[in-house]
Amino acid sequence: MDWDKLKIFYVVAQAGSFTEASKDLNLSQSAISRQIQSLEHELKVSLFERHARGLSLTEDGEFLFKNANEVMIHLKDVETSLTEKKNKPSGKITVTTVVGFGGIWLTPRVKEFMDKYPEMEVELIVTDKELDLSTREADVAIWMRQPTQLSYIQKKLIDINYHIYGSPKYMQENGFPNSLKDLEKHKFIVYGRGTPSPLSQTDWILKVGRKDNSKRKSIMKVNNIYSLLLAAESGVGLASLPDYMVHERSNLVKVLPDIHGPKYEAHFVYPQSLKNVARIKSFRDFIFDKVNEWRF
Repeated sequence: MDWDKLKIFYVVAQAGSFTEASKDLNLSQSAISRQIQSLEHELKVSLFERHARGLSLTEDGEFLFKNANEVMIHLKDVETSLTEKKNKPSGKITVTTVVGFGGIWLTPRVKEFMDKYPEMEVELIVTDKELDLSTREADVAIWMRQPTQLSYIQKKLIDINYHIYGSPKYMQENGFPNSLKDLEKHKFIVYGRGTPSPLSQTDWILKVGRKDNSKRKSIMKVNNIYSLLLAAESGVGLASLPDYMVHERSNLVKVLPDIHGPKYEAHFVYPQSLKNVARIKSFRDFIFDKVNEWRF
């Protein structure tokens, strides 16, 4: 099987169209189409079904893609092993984590890591969608749950604690709550539709202090934790926020500090195949050192 044609097939299968694949391969759509047709002719099977919305894999195409994907993963591991024979950690590391932790806490610390390891390149994917580490969508993940995949190496990073916060501006206009009973007089911002789990569970702020487990009315809903933070800072109302987001911000005040919200465990996760890779070890050690310096 021609290796170049297999690589083209692999990229087209991932992209789902010749148009998108041409951008990644830097080849014309006609050149890509000819290569795919040639591969189908050599294998005597049809690999794609063509339709108005793009391409979809046939059963034979799915079989070839599955095996090609395994080959690509193995080649990445070989490339990693060769790169890591150098004395210093080098090369690219792709890290994924949730929007709040990635945007507020992790991003400001990436420069310090890169200053320490100048031969490293960092790609940070901040998303509440969990990427597949087994197919190397990312090398490392920091997730707000313990992974269930047995093929992953994981270590608890830190507990993520939630409290009630409000801005000084809001307190001036609405008063400072000194008891759970006082919360009945206040306005609340909560997570809305489309909020990823486990954040959607943090409507505890509407129920805390109520014996019948009924909910207070919220004044605003958002489905993004950073938007929730900004809304609280602007004085819209009180919000449940993780302590790490507020630790270095002077324009939010903790309300009823003895009242704790949900607690989630952040875990540092990576696949078994990267266990002895120097760039993974260097990033892991750096992150744990930073967390230990800055307990929230």
